[in-house]
Amino acid sequence: MIRRFARPYARALMDVAGSPQAANAVRADLMRFEAALRTSPELRSVYASPAFDMNAKITLTQQLARKMKLSDLSIRMAEVLVRGNRMNDLSAILSAVSVYVNQALGVAVAEVRTAKTLTPDEMSALAATLSKKVGKQVELDVRNDPTLIGGLVVKIGSEIWDASVAGKINKFRESLA
Repeated sequence: MIRRFARPYARALMDVAGSPQAANAVRADLMRFEAALRTSPELRSVYASPAFDMNAKITLTQQLARKMKLSDLSIRMAEVLVRGNRMNDLSAILSAVSVYVNQALGVAVAEVRTAKTLTPDEMSALAATLSKKVGKQVELDVRNDPTLIGGLVVKIGSEIWDASVAGKINKFRESLA
């Protein structure tokens, strides 16, 4: 679900980038910036604090972005977010961009919960199987969930496939009741 405040920023990025691929490249750049934000409480507090001058925030953003070797478009987008006091909301905005890019490219996102960590070969095989099932390219969002005991649960849009041991136990329990 796209957060309401994130939509205009995501749409603007899609429009300015000119293509879904270019917007996706900016998203990848800004994901690196967002990782720095996530790991630095000091940086988040600078962006949140009205005590810091807007020009100082923009200068800091430009310096960090250049050190990270972000593209000019990515730097301009970061500046827009600073001016709109939305830099600490970057992850929600990037999620919205991801939704728009995937819609434009015809990519389905599969939320996968697994009992164990999947190997790269298993992830490739799962993505290929799901692609055949839904008729689109599939991007996996994989998370470990030891409560499943074994197997996996896949959600694409409103469809859910439960191939977990915990799910089978629950179905068996319900059939006995």
